[in-house]
Amino acid sequence: MVQLFNQLVQFAQQGIASVFRFIQTIWTWSVGQITQVVQSPWQGWPIWKQALLVLVVASVAWALYKAAKELVKAGESLLGAFASLLGVLVKTLPRVVLAGLIAMGGAWLLNNFNPSSIRIPTAFKTSLQSH
Repeated sequence: MVQLFNQLVQFAQQGIASVFRFIQTIWTWSVGQITQVVQSPWQGWPIWKQALLVLVVASVAWALYKAAKELVKAGESLLGAFASLLGVLVKTLPRVVLAGLIAMGGAWLLNNFNPSSIRIPTAFKTSLQSH
């Protein structure tokens, strides 16, 4: 059971790491493209190219604003979900401890209890033999 749980956690970690590597690749590429546009030598360009640059920069700013809004909303949801998860984990701790105590007691009982070592009182022996 523990091995299955560990494999499941490892699989989830690898999947999450792959997603974050992909996101990092996209962000790095996008930042490189934005930097290239911002660093372009626009001073010597004709007015129509400068106007097009302003339109491109405004479009980039709009897209980044929308992305930032989504990230803030997702961050709020993530924090709420994380708080809920922590609450559930803390709430279930007494039951998990109880399960561990039951397992510990059961293991002790299975390893140490010998019914043949129990002496039956003589009063019960005569009534058991008559039946």
